[in-house]
Amino acid sequence: MMNIKKTFLTLLCSISFFSVAEAAENNTTTGYISENLFVYMHSGAGKNYRILGTINSGDTVQLTGESENEYSQVITNAEKTGWIESQYVSTKPGMRYVIADLNEKLAGFQGESDNTAIQLENSRAQMETLKNERSDLQNTITELNMELAQTRSQLKNQDTDIKKEWFFNGAIVLGVGLFFGLVLPRLFSKRKSKMESWG
Repeated sequence: MMNIKKTFLTLLCSISFFSVAEAAENNTTTGYISENLFVYMHSGAGKNYRILGTINSGDTVQLTGESENEYSQVITNAEKTGWIESQYVSTKPGMRYVIADLNEKLAGFQGESDNTAIQLENSRAQMETLKNERSDLQNTITELNMELAQTRSQLKNQDTDIKKEWFFNGAIVLGVGLFFGLVLPRLFSKRKSKMESWG
């Protein structure tokens, strides 16, 4: 029974420890080490504590929010927890990060500028192509208008020729009609009178 209680208490303590550690980890703030130096990390809040190592300038750390004797508790990228002097840590990024971020943004802007230049060149090429096509279409329209004018002129001449032909044909028909209607009856009447006189 005692073993079960000990096991239960051990398990409960372990869960509590992990919960506290997780809560502490979730409550951290990103901090940046000051430029142009390295900082000693101590096991406690003071220089009299053991040195655990150094942190290079510009490195990022996680601030736990604990501070004492002008020292701040931090967690390094290697997940080591220690204390460094508060004057050497800031919540704002150092110049190295600022410059790196600006360089990255500049590279992005340069890439966008290159893409814009390419798109502009493509647009110019398309405009030139459209201008050439427009010029070709205008030439084609001019040629078609000339052909249309020629066709209209030919049709007008044909219409005039047809009217003349109809006029001449009408005149011929009229002449033939007059001949058969006026001349032939007189000829027949003269012959008939001659034949009667002979009889």
